[in-house]
Amino acid sequence: MNILVVRVSSLGDVVHNMPMVADLRRHVPGATIDWVVEESYTSLVRLNDSVRDVIPFALRRWRRNIASAATRAEMRGFYRALRAKSYDLVLDTQGLFKTGLVMRMARLAPGGRRVGLANATEGSGYEAISRIFHTQSIPVPLRAHAVERARLVAAGALGYRIDSPADFHLAPPQLAPAWLPQEPYAVFFHGTARAAKGWAPARWIALGRSLAERGLIVLLPWGSAVERAAAEALAVAIPGARVLPSLPLMEAVLLAQRASLAVGVDTGLTHIAAAYNRPTIEIYCDSPRWKTEGNWSNAIINLGEIGAPPEVREVQAAAFSLLDRQPA
Repeated sequence: MNILVVRVSSLGDVVHNMPMVADLRRHVPGATIDWVVEESYTSLVRLNDSVRDVIPFALRRWRRNIASAATRAEMRGFYRALRAKSYDLVLDTQGLFKTGLVMRMARLAPGGRRVGLANATEGSGYEAISRIFHTQSIPVPLRAHAVERARLVAAGALGYRIDSPADFHLAPPQLAPAWLPQEPYAVFFHGTARAAKGWAPARWIALGRSLAERGLIVLLPWGSAVERAAAEALAVAIPGARVLPSLPLMEAVLLAQRASLAVGVDTGLTHIAAAYNRPTIEIYCDSPRWKTEGNWSNAIINLGEIGAPPEVREVQAAAFSLLDRQPA
């Protein structure tokens, strides 16, 4: 069976679709699985060796220069890639008009099906018009976790039950950047595109100081000029903390995968650390915890809720608990 997954963005949601791939391989032995994803995330999907081909989708970039000959050529190349193979099953787990259109462009094998979401989940960006592209639409609970939602679409399409914990099946990046410490470290994924999702700087500083007292280096990544300034301010106040250079995606993934402790707000890199089952604390301040919390490993502790960010003492207690479980 040839299967195509259409999940183009965002970073965290792409990660949360990985267990669906493991389910497909387990329940459909011998299946070949391809994946359409935003070009920025192709390297991440390639860490999952259950995916045969990754088809880059560059709509964000194409929109900026839609009239250029180079853009039109790239779009034609994308269409050819979608049509190069015939698929027995195309799965759209995002539920948008654009992803439904991608689903429709893919070439089906005789008897092939296009399957997607029948309804929105609470707070999702689902677009009901996407159903016009479906052969079959799978209903999901209104409060389906991001991982469960994708798994339910595939299970409904193929008639199997979800009977195992989430398996992200991500290989570690094969990199050795100069900035990577040899000694154990904590990483603070403090940056977020929406300010309301952030945890107060004073709280990061208090947590960082308590970890420094235990001899743990704190690493501070950033993804924008604003986040870099915030990281530099934290580093001044946390003994031994290091502001990292600008990291390409695979180095940021390595940062999460090697951490002795990852602490982060509700953002993609925090979810990547959790997907690798690293000791992870997920901090929720202005987003629903039920939607993305790491619930597949006791190495993950989820704290806070919309309008109720966790206190420093809660996060400190969780951090010390996770660190104390690790071998000396």
